[in-house]
Amino acid sequence: MAKLLAALAALSLVAGCGSASHRRIDNAWFPLRPGTSYVYAGVKDGKPSRDVVRVTNATRMIQGVRTTAVDDRLYVRGRLAERTTDWYAQDRAGNVWYYGEDTAELDPHGRVTSTEGTWRAGVDGARAGIYMPGHPRVGMSGLQEYYKGHAEDSFVVIGLFETVTGAVSADALLTRETTPLEPGVVDHKLYVRGIGTVVEQTVKGGDERNELVSVTRTP
Repeated sequence: MAKLLAALAALSLVAGCGSASHRRIDNAWFPLRPGTSYVYAGVKDGKPSRDVVRVTNATRMIQGVRTTAVDDRLYVRGRLAERTTDWYAQDRAGNVWYYGEDTAELDPHGRVTSTEGTWRAGVDGARAGIYMPGHPRVGMSGLQEYYKGHAEDSFVVIGLFETVTGAVSADALLTRETTPLEPGVVDHKLYVRGIGTVVEQTVKGGDERNELVSVTRTP
């Protein structure tokens, strides 16, 4: 399955993300509707954190594909510690592609201390990856991002669950994420159909957890 997703990635980059000009990102497991804000509460490096993720109306053309900008602001002990803008697009098959990010870590005075992890597909050998398949199945795996030595996250679907009695299909999805850049770290992410990410937790090699506490939508 990993080889299949790699082949899809190669074809998509040549053909403009499979004509990913499917403007809306309405993947059931990772919907990104402009005007939606997600607030997560958790712990980062043993300190209380709050992560505010906002789907914007802003777009950016990357490799001929119009991507949607998602702003992410991480607060640690009430102070803005990291700001990130991610770019996503969806193809006609429903796969959500990750096209890059601009990220910056900040010191207590708001000064940028690092931009490590910043990348953009098509620049310096970086390639887009599938962030969420349109029709995930247990065992499905793939590369979510690729910028050698800087961004090499991959995922494996390890569970699909029916949390509602009598449900005709799974409404919760669990993935495992790893990167060769941090070989001792394993993250789990739990997604709920129609909402997106609800829990993210480092289960090995770290002390981080984020849990969704609110979702708001504006017209």
